[in-house]
Amino acid sequence: MMNIILLEPEIPSNTGNIGRTCVATGSRLHLIRPFGFIINDKMLKRSGLDYWPRLDVTYYDDWEDFLEKNPDANLYFATTKGRHVYSDVRYHDGDYIVFGRETGGIPEEILMQHPDRCVRIPMAGEERSLNLSNSVAIVLYEALRQNDFAGMTLKGQLHEHQWKPEDM
Repeated sequence: MMNIILLEPEIPSNTGNIGRTCVATGSRLHLIRPFGFIINDKMLKRSGLDYWPRLDVTYYDDWEDFLEKNPDANLYFATTKGRHVYSDVRYHDGDYIVFGRETGGIPEEILMQHPDRCVRIPMAGEERSLNLSNSVAIVLYEALRQNDFAGMTLKGQLHEHQWKPEDM
């Protein structure tokens, strides 16, 4: 199981989308306060749809609370300031990937404590960053791929359909 950490998320729809992604991937979500919304926010519920009740989620008062309760967490920090490309890291089952606020990212005082654990998603030009829920999906699915998508459904089933010229 992979662990996704949102440090002080601000936008409820991003958090809802990320929660839905965590349910779909069997990942655990860690939410660190303060939030820019209330947890029962209608936007959170709308984007998380009916997935939110099935979400494995843990809440923390602040970064120190998280560290105290997870002292052995193997952390990676997704940031535009990262020295390594996210796909160059070797992720293991149980790793934690930290994502920061939509408007400010992960505080630099935290990043400076772990410079070799900072990973980035390559982007063209001088763009600031990708949408938070997109960034989580990109990095999380790479970590899952490296672990052979353990516990996930790998094959779909097409339904038989007899195509007719009028279908085109």
